[in-house]
Amino acid sequence: GKFAGSVTEYGVITYNGIEYEYRDDIETFLVLGLDKYIDATSAESHDGSVQADFLLLFVFDNKTKQTTAIHINRDTLTKVNKLAIGGTSIVESYTKQIALAYSYVDGDNDKIRCRNTKDSVEYLLKGIKVNHYFSLTMEAVIASCDAVGGVELTVVGDFAGIDDSLIEGETLTLSGEQALRYVRTRYGLEDSSNSTRMERQQQYINALHDKIDAHMDADAEFLVKLVDAIDDYVVYDSSDQKMLKLAEKFEDYEFLGIRELDGEAILGEEFIEFHPDEESIWKIVVELFYSPK
Repeated sequence: GKFAGSVTEYGVITYNGIEYEYRDDIETFLVLGLDKYIDATSAESHDGSVQADFLLLFVFDNKTKQTTAIHINRDTLTKVNKLAIGGTSIVESYTKQIALAYSYVDGDNDKIRCRNTKDSVEYLLKGIKVNHYFSLTMEAVIASCDAVGGVELTVVGDFAGIDDSLIEGETLTLSGEQALRYVRTRYGLEDSSNSTRMERQQQYINALHDKIDAHMDADAEFLVKLVDAIDDYVVYDSSDQKMLKLAEKFEDYEFLGIRELDGEAILGEEFIEFHPDEESIWKIVVELFYSPK
């Protein structure tokens, strides 16, 4: 029969006729990459044009000591709230690309912008909880890459004319500047759906993770140095200590890799819209956040 999922009550869902409850040993951490190429703490970044260009939700399973990441396409259509100044009230709700949630806030509070994006992620993923968030400007990519001494990967895609040092098919150790172009560039029409860029971003994150691992083996203090290197370019929901704890958890837990929602990218009136597949959303949500009641 037709698959079905519904939220029965808070923390309980019904999926394909079976009741599940939300697991209390799951902790989540949303990373937002902002597409404004300036310091996150400066006044200039507070105009409405800043969008969350990159969204990655880390799901820590504190029972199995494993981590899975969900890479959310920035063009994903979901409920986005427009907030009044101070973030105290919702002016209106729209179905829009999730990247816009960051800019749909009057006023200039980065934490409120992050929270508005967090609300859209929770809505998209059927009411799961986002426990922590962290936003970074694109310079954090440069700073973290340089802090690990460069990241090695095999170049996917033709960067001729954009960055001729990124030769398709070559295995290179990317500098911070190269890494930024690699994860940020959107080619012409070929890549307007954002999916090949998402592949490059995932490839880069996996390679960065391996490099951090190698440094951690050699230097127990490495994470502290890394957090310090990107500190000027990030906004957290909590203290540096909490961030370090999450970073340590990410290093200690087995990383099961990056997943994404199935769906279809189509050109809307003006922009690309990624229409997520409902069944795919339910499947990931049930697998990662729930257990049978």
